[in-house]
Amino acid sequence: MRYLKFIPMKNTVYTLLAIISIYSCKQKVQPAQSPVKVGSIVYESYGAPLDAQSVRSMSNLVSSLSTMRQTDTIFAKVEGTIKSICAKKGCWMTLETASEKDMMVSFKDYGFFMPLDAKGTVIVDGKAYVSETSVEDLKHYAEDAGASEEEIEAIVSPKISYSFEAEGVLLAN
Repeated sequence: MRYLKFIPMKNTVYTLLAIISIYSCKQKVQPAQSPVKVGSIVYESYGAPLDAQSVRSMSNLVSSLSTMRQTDTIFAKVEGTIKSICAKKGCWMTLETASEKDMMVSFKDYGFFMPLDAKGTVIVDGKAYVSETSVEDLKHYAEDAGASEEEIEAIVSPKISYSFEAEGVLLAN
């Protein structure tokens, strides 16, 4: 009989925890800093703060990457166009290049995410490198991007790709 007094309190605690969990999953990704204006373009800033000075063109960076080995790294700030983004969390994106390879962008230490509906022009600051992406990772990325089962099953070999680990990102509005 004595224990019945605690049941409503216990249910209240569980209910509050459930509500907090649901709310936290629905939060939108917010920019880390104030907007940055460069000329007439306003950028939202994510991750580490950066400015829009000394930005390399994507073709210039790809030219450098095409001569690199898998152990080489270039620290760069580059402007590009978003081709796709992780539809589940915004935890990665690909940028278009003039070559047949897109550039896979991840975010340093999984420390920030991009909005799920992000599109358009970005400036990324970090390190660029050539990498080999495993079949398992390629299938995971395809699944995150919403590929069909047939497309996912068609991935059977690793891929040499251009990668970028961004410390900060400016997303044009």
